[in-house]
Amino acid sequence: MKIHEYQAKDLFRHHGIPIPDGRVASSLEGVKQAAVKLGGAVAVKAQVHAGGRGKAGGIKVVGTPDEAAEAAQSILGMDIKGSTVRKVLVERGADIRSEAYLGYIVDRGEKSVSFIGSAEGGVEIEEVAANTPEKILRFHAYSKSFPEDDAKAVAGRLFKDESTADAVLDIMRKLFRLFVEKDCSLAEINPLVLTGDGEVIALDGKINFDDNALFRRPEIADLRDMDEEDVNEIEAKEKGLSFVQLDGDIGCMVNGAGLAMATMDIIQFYGGQPANFLDVGGSSSPEKVINAFRLLMSNKKVKSILVNIFGGITRCDDIANGILESYKQIDINLPIVIRLSGTNAEEGLKMLEGSPLITAETFAEAVQKAISLAKGEAA
Repeated sequence: MKIHEYQAKDLFRHHGIPIPDGRVASSLEGVKQAAVKLGGAVAVKAQVHAGGRGKAGGIKVVGTPDEAAEAAQSILGMDIKGSTVRKVLVERGADIRSEAYLGYIVDRGEKSVSFIGSAEGGVEIEEVAANTPEKILRFHAYSKSFPEDDAKAVAGRLFKDESTADAVLDIMRKLFRLFVEKDCSLAEINPLVLTGDGEVIALDGKINFDDNALFRRPEIADLRDMDEEDVNEIEAKEKGLSFVQLDGDIGCMVNGAGLAMATMDIIQFYGGQPANFLDVGGSSSPEKVINAFRLLMSNKKVKSILVNIFGGITRCDDIANGILESYKQIDINLPIVIRLSGTNAEEGLKMLEGSPLITAETFAEAVQKAISLAKGEAA
């Protein structure tokens, strides 16, 4: 789960991480009032979950309240990577002398919380890692204890001045505690800046949370902005489906996360593009299949649908029954390729005889047929 910058900074403040003074506003008058209260130069920053706000024109630094309102007029309502700007953060300007990046992620390969830092702050860390990997600093925490010695060494490389390095170390320590206590999957500050007054402050902040832990973090779940969520993904979750929207044109309906990932990989291997991740799960009822088809048919980019089922707990005849019911309830006007294997596969295929579906015996055959149909070619 993602949250906005202003929400991340509220959490920073509660954990003792210094941030600039700021106000959130959703109207031009609110922006102007916030700028008056802050005084001097301010930054007007779009609040959306999408990255690249600065490049899109969603962040403007201005000198007066009138200029702040003018900047907000161009930012509010702006579309940034599919997200509509409904709020801005008006924040006191900072006299930046130097910048750094620091953040924590869940590192599944290392089975740890991993720190990533760089003295190259204010730019996308992916660019630094790709172009100048020697500038990336790392250490790992294999327990909930903060690794003081590793962190101290890194802080001293981010900022050479001892007092500044000590302040950075304190921020690293507090951000780690926030990460662990709130079940984060990512927490980053970019940039962390040293000001002309010698202060070290988090000028920007980003936090993502582990969805699976939200049941024990109601205060975090309350921060969810439903306007930023994909409507189909919300609906899928309510229907007991695991669904992620992608950019391709081949709709996928699969049972099991592993097989779903493999299906997307094989589609790309043969030159196609999956339109989604969709796991209907085990013991799939016909109703689940119907709901899955509704999701797939709602995506206007989809040109063909691949149903790839390996029956273990899931019964292939349940899937077949759901498909037949889907044809009765939904206007399905796309070609569908189906591969059934495993529990009650023969029964399921027999049920589908005479239907418009195109069957395939193997995984590869099913994928290649779906790709051909998406291209308007014969299967």
